[in-house]
Amino acid sequence: MGVYIVRRLFLIIPTLFGIMVLNFLIVQTAPGGPVEQIVAELMGDNTDATDRITQSGGEMGNIADEASYQGYEGTRGLDPDFIKELEKQFGFDKPLHERFFNMIWDYMRFDFGNSFYQDRSVVSLVVERMPVSISLGFWTLMISYGISIPLGISKAMRDGTPFDIWTSAVIFVGTAIPGFLLAIFLIVVFCGGNYLDLFPLRGLTSPYFEELSALDKVKDYLWHIVLPIGAMIVGSFASLTMLTKNLFIEEINKQFVLTAKAKGLTPNRVLYGHVFRNAMLIVIAGMPGAFIGILFMGALLIELIFSLNGLGLLGFEATVNRDYPIMFGTIYFYTLIGLVMHLVGDIVYTIVDPRIDFETREV
Repeated sequence: MGVYIVRRLFLIIPTLFGIMVLNFLIVQTAPGGPVEQIVAELMGDNTDATDRITQSGGEMGNIADEASYQGYEGTRGLDPDFIKELEKQFGFDKPLHERFFNMIWDYMRFDFGNSFYQDRSVVSLVVERMPVSISLGFWTLMISYGISIPLGISKAMRDGTPFDIWTSAVIFVGTAIPGFLLAIFLIVVFCGGNYLDLFPLRGLTSPYFEELSALDKVKDYLWHIVLPIGAMIVGSFASLTMLTKNLFIEEINKQFVLTAKAKGLTPNRVLYGHVFRNAMLIVIAGMPGAFIGILFMGALLIELIFSLNGLGLLGFEATVNRDYPIMFGTIYFYTLIGLVMHLVGDIVYTIVDPRIDFETREV
């Protein structure tokens, strides 16, 4: 297993480099960069993210040439020297390839620079926002697996019974409801609208959180995460339950299970001694990947709706504002953690089922 881990670690380097190249080119060619944003603000014509998509020209190449500004409506009437100063401030006075290799060299030294607008390092912003996203991802994953695995096993053991039918109906309804739509519904009903006022509308803690005792801090934290977690687990636990059920049904009908039953083993011994390990291989080994999906993608809309300052909201704000250091820094973190977690998933496979040997397989 050690040789396989080393090979996978070395494979991370070209994969990470390729992803960064692709994202750099996409972001740099998109219209409406930070220079154009500031120009629009100065000219009183600031636009939102969707409006900037229709503007012509991006940050490709050196736009310091005065002639190039004649194609931009927003720069007319501004001093070209001022525009050049803006380019220098944001690093656009250098050619595209030089900016890219400078970025890669900095990232190799784990120097992710500072935010264009917040005057703080990217690392400090990511570290500050990370606990919120990890908190959402952890509780969503634990509750989803805690509900889905027992429910999926029960459905498999009672396949075709009324219990299986009505739970499947509930699950299909949960699958059909988008998480963000459920989040809006929960806010309207439980957050002081026209109905109930039971939970806070926004944030992960109260403004007076630091003044509370340890027990009250725990209560305050749990009080705030009930609705965000509730909105996130519906879709995830529904699909995971059906996956668990189908895997157990497949294993229950195999010949080795019938042989174990013929030997007189108890149903629980057959289920947990023979079926469980094989059926749960995919479910348990997929936990690292599921956590990454929840952490970096599933929580984005939930963080926006509940105003939770997590990584999803940070990345969204950076994209809207074209804060390139945060955009590339978060992409780097996401990619690196995602690749490492895939490796962790392979290691979990071998722990759940020692018969799996990755040493004899090509990466």
